[in-house]
Order: sequence, then structure tokens, then C-alpha cells
Amino acid sequence: MSKPKPRYLIIFSVLVLLQILALTGNGFPEVPSGNGIDKADTAWMIVATAFVLFMTPGLSFFYGGMVSYKNVISTMLQSFIALGIISLVWYAVGFSLAFGESMGGLVGNPFTYFCFNGVGLAPHAALSPTVPFLIFALFQLKFAIITPALITGSFAERVKFTSYLLFMCLFSIFIYSPLAHWTWHPEGFLRKWGVLDFAGGSVVHMSAGFAALAGAYVLGTRKSAYHQPANIPFVILGTGMLWFGWFGFNAGSALGANELAVQAFATTNMASASAMITWVMFDALVGRKITALGACIGAVVGLVAITPAAGFVSAGQSIFIGFMAALISNLAVYYKQRTSLDDTLDVFPCHGIGGIAGMLFTAVFAKDTGLIYGQTTTFLYHLLALAIVASFTFFGSLLIYRVVALITRLRVSEEEEKIGLDLSQHSETVQVTATPN
Repeated sequence: MSKPKPRYLIIFSVLVLLQILALTGNGFPEVPSGNGIDKADTAWMIVATAFVLFMTPGLSFFYGGMVSYKNVISTMLQSFIALGIISLVWYAVGFSLAFGESMGGLVGNPFTYFCFNGVGLAPHAALSPTVPFLIFALFQLKFAIITPALITGSFAERVKFTSYLLFMCLFSIFIYSPLAHWTWHPEGFLRKWGVLDFAGGSVVHMSAGFAALAGAYVLGTRKSAYHQPANIPFVILGTGMLWFGWFGFNAGSALGANELAVQAFATTNMASASAMITWVMFDALVGRKITALGACIGAVVGLVAITPAAGFVSAGQSIFIGFMAALISNLAVYYKQRTSLDDTLDVFPCHGIGGIAGMLFTAVFAKDTGLIYGQTTTFLYHLLALAIVASFTFFGSLLIYRVVALITRLRVSEEEEKIGLDLSQHSETVQVTATPN
């Protein structure tokens, strides 16, 4: 057995410590009858939580099919590994930072639900009044998992795997959890301002988009920015998995089997359908070919844009949101390609810009409080929230990248990049080689 590397020894030691802490945690006590739990709501939230988990493997295929053949496994693993590492971070401290006792509306007390203590099978009056608090925590976990996974598309094909793991943990603790607290905790300052984010336009997509922008800037360009996507059928499969899972993402954010969930289900589908068709038709209009890749990207942009608005708008309005988001993101992708920014899989133009568009259209169309109803307060607060979230996420992520760079290299070497991250980082390859007889 070879001598262990110091950084892996430290990581494994932290993992062992977490096991000790986990064993000291409270079990789940029996819940007395008449506790207010609604069985239909609970059943739907279990299903919705599984739907959202399914999105991360879907993202693995979506991103994995877009990169060059020598980076497929590494790119897919960067998403898939989040299922494990963020689950542990969320269990230990992330959930407390997001939904623990509010500290000035900025972040939760990290000890409120440390190692899920106090997260049991009874409802929580403010956060999960009709379902067990535990399923609420697990539902929110799936959002925390996919957010850093989304970022990986910006620095695909050149990031060092262990550096990414460290960045992912720090991002979840210092960026994602505070944003979730601001937006979804009853005492969060954005929520108290009346900012509307039904399922994560700012918390998930804007944060991922601006962190991706910072990552592309810090890691710089690839030595060879041109590549042929390895597997377009993977992209189509991943898009289908994402579209399927997004029904849990948005309709599940109603937190019950109710009319609001049905509304969010409908708006989610219609926005994605509208954006997909708009993307490919706009490509054809400006002289580009209609492609499977374009159809898939358009569908995902529609899903991104409707996320903050899903429970606040009608089906017709969601079609318009998908249409506008597809046009805006399509143009953003086109003009980004004319710059020196190497955002490998266009995370910022699709998720960052798509999230911004979705948040603004939410403030325009939101029932009773939107601009079309003659109300300006929500729209102005959304503009302020967008500026705060963008600044906090971009500069906060920039700082985290710099901190990680002080601890270990962010980029692989030029030689490792040349042979591909599959081999250089994981000693694996998608290529099938003949075996000797």
C-alpha cells in the first residue's frame, strides 16, 4: 500500500469525525397521532424529493455528453459526487445555516439543527406544517446538491478534482446556505422584503451562474477550446431526466399535494416547451441549423427561467417567459463566444442570465403584486435583490476560488489537460480497448 497523501489524510479524518458526531445524534422519536401530518402531502413530498435527486444524474448526462470524449467520466463524476459530499455537509451544518434560528435575517444558527438534531418526524409549524420536518430537510438537500454541480460546466475539462471538492464544500456553506436563508426562511431579509422565488431562481440558478462566471475567469481558458461533443444522445437523455425531475423541483416547492403544485407543474412544462421550440426556431431564423443540442439547451433554459415564477404565474404567462428567456440566453451564448471568457458549457448565459430573466419576469407577472397589476414595489425589490445576489455570489465565489488556490492547485497541468481528465484524474476512460487473448 502506497503512503497516503496529506490532503487525503485530512479529508478522511474529517469523515471519521463526522461518523462519531453522527452516532451521537438523536434518533427519530415516535410521532403521536393527531400531529397535523397530511398523508397526501407527505406522499407527494417523498416523491418530489426523489424527483429532484434524479436531476443530478440527469445533469451528469447532460454535461457529460457535451464535453470531449476524454473528459466524459470526469465531468459526469463532478456532478454525481455532489450527491454524496453535499449530503454530508447538509447533514452536519448546511441545513442549520439555511433554516436554523435566524441570526439577523442573514444566516441560520449553525447549532440549531447540527447533525440533524431536532430534525424529526413531526411537522415544523413554520417550515413544514403538514409534512414531517425530516422530509422538508431532505427535499431542500436535493436543491443544495444540484447547485454546485451546475457550476462545474463552466470549468469542465481543466479543473483539478480535489480542488473542486473543496470548492464545493465551501460554496455550499458560505454561499448557498446563506442565500437559502435570505430567500426561504421566514426571517430571511429578502423574504421579508417580499422577494418572490418559488423554487430557486436566485438561490440555485443565479448563484450557480455567477459562481460559474467567477470560475471561468479564475481558471482561464483551455489550451484547446475547440472540441466535438462526445455523445449527443447523452445530452438528450440528460435533458429528459432534468425535465422529469424539474416537476419535483417546482411542483414540490408547493410543499403539498394541492392546487399550487398543479399550477407549478403546468407552468414548468409549458415554459420548457416554449423555450425549446423558440431556441431551435431562432437558430433557423438566423441561418443556423436546427440541432438536438440546441433543442436540449433551450428546454433547460425554459426550466431555469420558470423556476422562480412557477407558483405565481399562469400557463400562458409561462409560455411567454420561456419564449423570452430562450431569446435572451441564445443571444447571450452567441455574444459570449465572441469574448475570451471560456465558460465551457455556457453555464452563465443559460443559468445566470436565465435565472435573472426568470426573477424579473416573476416581478412582472406575479399575481396581485406584479407590474402588470400596477404594483412597482415587488419589481423594485427584485432589482435590488438581483444586484445583491449577483454581487454576493460572484465576489464570494471569487474569494473561495482564491482560498482553494492557496491550499492546492485549481487547474490540472498542461499535460494532464492534454491527455484528458478521465485518465489524469481518475485513471478511467470511455474508450474500449482490445484485450489480449
